[in-house]
Amino acid sequence: MPKHRLASSPKNRLNLSPDRPDFPENRLGLPKNRLGHALVGAVVAVGTVASGAATAQAATVQTGAPQTGAATVQTGAPQTGAGTLLPLTPPAGGEAARSKAPAVLGRAAYLVDASTGDVRLSKGADRRMPVASLTKVMTAYIVLREARPTDTVTITPEDVWYAQAGGGTSAYLRVGDRLSVEDLLYGLMLPSGADAAHALARAYGPGVAGFTAKMNATARELGMRDTRYLNADGLPTPEGEGYSTARDQTRLAEIALRNPALVKITSTRRHTTPRTADHRAYTWHNTNKLLGSPGALGLKTGFTRAAGYSLAFAADSHNHRLVGVILGETVSGRRFQTARALLDWAARETTAGDGRGGSARNHR
Repeated sequence: MPKHRLASSPKNRLNLSPDRPDFPENRLGLPKNRLGHALVGAVVAVGTVASGAATAQAATVQTGAPQTGAATVQTGAPQTGAGTLLPLTPPAGGEAARSKAPAVLGRAAYLVDASTGDVRLSKGADRRMPVASLTKVMTAYIVLREARPTDTVTITPEDVWYAQAGGGTSAYLRVGDRLSVEDLLYGLMLPSGADAAHALARAYGPGVAGFTAKMNATARELGMRDTRYLNADGLPTPEGEGYSTARDQTRLAEIALRNPALVKITSTRRHTTPRTADHRAYTWHNTNKLLGSPGALGLKTGFTRAAGYSLAFAADSHNHRLVGVILGETVSGRRFQTARALLDWAARETTAGDGRGGSARNHR
């Protein structure tokens, strides 16, 4: 078929509040374009008769406004291992099988079917921008590679002060408490604790600078060519903020979620650590509003003024794992609504290709 197109610094750190969950949610609607669908159908029919052959192509889909550009639904490949890519895979049923993607109002988005190698949606995928607390996914990934869950870390005044002075969200750790690495990872990923990030980076760098160097080395190892980390939490620094892309962050999310220990943590809505002789009791709630929906696995929320609202998300549906990232949203609640719409749409596309209907809610 012929190719066709479808119609801290210290001065400002105290004002930052990453991962604020209190913004109102707005319903998103999909634009209707009956004439466009009719014209596309006519072009597809004529093109098929004229050429007598079909060529798999990525479909470009306008995803609503305001946007910096149309989102591109295409096929590609995530990793089967660090630095290894699957070959490009055309969508089941050919180009004509693609339905219109939900609107994406964030500055960038990327969605893959990690089980097959299909890239379901791409919008500004290689645009470098701050990713705020999505940075903590890399922090958790490195800690899980280097530490045992039962290892303990003692909280220092510097850890507590860092979160308070930087204006970051906090796990409200207490100086002198000795917590397991597993508990600190819950404090890192659920309430997005900058104090937990600092404690883990300090312990496993060793030192924050050493840990940040490990983060950047690991990014290169994983093929994240458009990523630079400046710290373990994503807060602004005197040098500015680090940067990454929707493509790179989706790559990291897909690899990190291969670890069942991280899946367990990021899919938990509420975690309580009882009081012991080593520490007081803690209860943390996950900032990710996708959780509670069948199949949802997490992964991480983020916010700074420069980054806007961000979300790394994933869900299992009919033996497929869908993984995506939204960057640069301007409305907190809308990132969750958009992610849910994308997951349901991608699940329908996937199950249609498998010969059955469904959504991310019909998972197994």
